[in-house]
Amino acid sequence: MELKNGSKIAIVGGGPAGTFSAIFLLDLAQQIDLQIEVDIFEPRDFNLTGPRGCNMCGGVISESLVQKLASHGINLPDELLIDTIDAYTLHTDLSSVEIKAPKDEMRIACIFRGAGPKGAENQPPIPWKSFDNHLLELAIEKGANHIKNKVTGIIKDRGIPKLTWGDDNKQKYDLVVGCLGLNSPALQMFKDLDFGYKPPKTTKAYVTELYFGDEDVSRLLGHSMHVFILNIPGVKFIALTPKGTYATLIILGDDIDKKLVNRVFQAPELQKCLPMGWKIPVQTCHCQPQINIGAPKNPYTDRVVLVGDCSSSRLYKDGIGAAYRLAKAMAYTAVTHGVSTQSFQRFFRPACRKLDWDNRLGHLLFYGDSLMRPISFFQEAIIEVIREEQTKKEVSPRLSTSLWDTFTGSSSYRNIIVRSLHPMVVLKLIVQAAKKLFRFS
Repeated sequence: MELKNGSKIAIVGGGPAGTFSAIFLLDLAQQIDLQIEVDIFEPRDFNLTGPRGCNMCGGVISESLVQKLASHGINLPDELLIDTIDAYTLHTDLSSVEIKAPKDEMRIACIFRGAGPKGAENQPPIPWKSFDNHLLELAIEKGANHIKNKVTGIIKDRGIPKLTWGDDNKQKYDLVVGCLGLNSPALQMFKDLDFGYKPPKTTKAYVTELYFGDEDVSRLLGHSMHVFILNIPGVKFIALTPKGTYATLIILGDDIDKKLVNRVFQAPELQKCLPMGWKIPVQTCHCQPQINIGAPKNPYTDRVVLVGDCSSSRLYKDGIGAAYRLAKAMAYTAVTHGVSTQSFQRFFRPACRKLDWDNRLGHLLFYGDSLMRPISFFQEAIIEVIREEQTKKEVSPRLSTSLWDTFTGSSSYRNIIVRSLHPMVVLKLIVQAAKKLFRFS
């Protein structure tokens, strides 16, 4: 069950997972002189502002991913990179500390997935470009066809997938790649194919774009992402990221609701990062997307495979990086080994399992954090150890880099836990915790 000259491939979804899949499929096919046709089904216009052109994402990517993309000829122009983050400011209920990027290649780039927040169209000229639209244009340059319609049905006709769209258009495909967000109703079509696919377990997040203006963004946030580890039940962490004239607020936790969002906005630590007298706009651009917090079941079968958020992804971070890795693994499997269940099982599944197992360690890490967060003297101990690492060059910044990688996605959770549990880090935490406990007593 292999791709041949003239094989047709359908990609359902034109976000990063879909466009990376198209680019890698076409590049690999060209290398072995295989003639294939790739159709990307994406009805949205990513050049529109607000929800119409947005993919509901915080919009941060690591510098290391930017460099990896460049190695594949996927160059991101300056118009896409709205801001560069070279530090994190960690806020707790008791104190705060700045963590600088360990190296230049570990910085963070800020992007808008669409053309910007709702209302940005009233501030022309818009000085940035859409990340998702740029990737889609690159895929089209490689030879992909962009079909601006929703797929309305997927069935198997004698083992060959057949898609329907628009005014009763129908087409058989040798491979169908599902690259859908977890908020898409089109996921049901893949479940209805009855090959055992079950989407990942999800929870609700909260993402909003807050208009500050250049001056207040620079004065209050600088080139630092502000991360809040607060003792608010149900909240994993909060991040406030500068993006030009805007600041993107992300709240991750367990099914975020309006009451919890209001409590976050009222937190004194967050209030210090907001302009004086600032209030939540009535029409603020916000969303509450479903995010992946678990492994999918059976994300592939003969001639059908799922990539991106609807498949395996990274827990609470680096969804674009995960889409890049799985799209690459899927394309390699399909072009060089075939599109059968056995091929995906042997060559695509290991990439999925690597993410899924690492996410289990991530859950363990966040569970441990939830147990220790209410303990005030332990919070202060962490701040003191980080402060020492950031101010003394002779001290190895193990805990600082572990936290940096936790927030950026630059490393696996396994690697983060190993570095966090280094004997010197544990010893320093115990000493500082003892000092703080004695003072509290």
